[in-house]
Amino acid sequence: MTDTPTLTLFNSLTRQLEPFQPVHEGEARVYSCGPTVYNYPHIGNMRAYVFADVLGRTLSHKGYKLTHVINITDVGHLTDDADAGEDKMEKMARQQHQSIWDIAKHYTEAYWADIRALNIREPAKWSIATDYVPQMIEFAKSIADKHCYELDSGLYFDVSTVSDYGRLARAVTEEGEGRIEAVEGKHNAADFAIWRKTPEGEKRQMEWDSPWGKGAPGWHLECSVMSGDLLGFPFDIHTGGIDHREIHHPNEIAQNQAFCCKPGDPCGLDVPANSGARVWMHNNFLVERQKSGGAGKMSKSSGEFLRLQLLIDKGYHPLAYRMMCLQAHYRSELEFSWEGLGAALTRLKRMIMAAERLKDVAPGEARHPKLMPMLEAFEKAIGEDLNTPVALTALEDVLAAKKVDPAAKRAAVEAMDSVLGLDLFGTGRADLRLKPKGVEITEAEIEDVLTRRKQARADKDFATSDALRDELAAKGVEVMDGDPLGWEWKLG
Repeated sequence: MTDTPTLTLFNSLTRQLEPFQPVHEGEARVYSCGPTVYNYPHIGNMRAYVFADVLGRTLSHKGYKLTHVINITDVGHLTDDADAGEDKMEKMARQQHQSIWDIAKHYTEAYWADIRALNIREPAKWSIATDYVPQMIEFAKSIADKHCYELDSGLYFDVSTVSDYGRLARAVTEEGEGRIEAVEGKHNAADFAIWRKTPEGEKRQMEWDSPWGKGAPGWHLECSVMSGDLLGFPFDIHTGGIDHREIHHPNEIAQNQAFCCKPGDPCGLDVPANSGARVWMHNNFLVERQKSGGAGKMSKSSGEFLRLQLLIDKGYHPLAYRMMCLQAHYRSELEFSWEGLGAALTRLKRMIMAAERLKDVAPGEARHPKLMPMLEAFEKAIGEDLNTPVALTALEDVLAAKKVDPAAKRAAVEAMDSVLGLDLFGTGRADLRLKPKGVEITEAEIEDVLTRRKQARADKDFATSDALRDELAAKGVEVMDGDPLGWEWKLG
């Protein structure tokens, strides 16, 4: 759409907007922290992958050859993200009376289903942690002499052996490391496990032999090994949720420094490549309004949590949630409410109705004079740290433009939607009208009643009209008289 691939991104490591400068000319290599597959992902988790998808789509749109890797953590992640406690996978396997491998398979497939439902593009590689344990052991061996020490519970990384530990989290000036618990014998409070030994007398479902005894890798080790192995150090961008900025990513960076830095070279984080990735990017939390009036981070530990499937069961198309995410900048907190989701669905409906008029039009050249200001506004928005709220407005302006060659409009909408991923030409009005769980009536039955009701209204038989409306209401169908979108009814 433009001749200049200008893109600036906010680097969490420097806390600054920086022009994107690829490590390898014409390429973009991106690693995203994936799920720990011990439970279903909640919609707050999925915000991270909508963000990473928009980032990847933007890089592709700007002309870079994208290699995107997302990991699947099926071992090593403890229940409190620190070095004490149970492995999340082992705990869930015990609770469900299943093998840990079955647990991993089930929840990985559930996560992939949500990825597809949200129109998130497949990465170049899904990296499975347990496939890389031999490489993790070799990585740990290569840094153990200079950077690690052994305790009865495992091999620990000494954070005092690298420069600028915690800079990403701003541990010196901001609250950080709050979830790290004391482990007897650690040299520093922030030291973390590279390898966790299986306690004497116990047996884990997932354990491997290593120079430090039978056990399992630490959670942080996985991402260092898989990102370096698949993308090479340094690579371009590492993404994750803002909660990773406080513990997981600082520890990953420390490991990368230990592995990458050569004797005599400056190993501090003033050299961005020493962190393993040149740019570190984090999306903010999805929050829920609390009964007390405040807002709290969505999490699995708070009891029942919102899954994408629950939204679908209530009659909301998954792309309405994607729209909801795009309406806020990825670095801003996003508050979830059912009213907000409904508004996002209505906005999506309007876009799809406008796009339907172009479905039978072959795309032409997008550079129509009337569309150019809108195209430029879109490019400026996505190029300035993925400003999707402004980009959405530019897309709506194109869809609403009058007296424009339909072929040019179709091309412009396709190009914009290739970045935003709303699938405007692949989704129809009927696709958005989902039947909530428990509603038995079919669409054909609804349309039949509506046809009879229209005739009754035309005959001024308002008693019959009201009776038919009440009949539909009893079956969970709300008739939307006077709906400006002309959708006539909704389920709910």
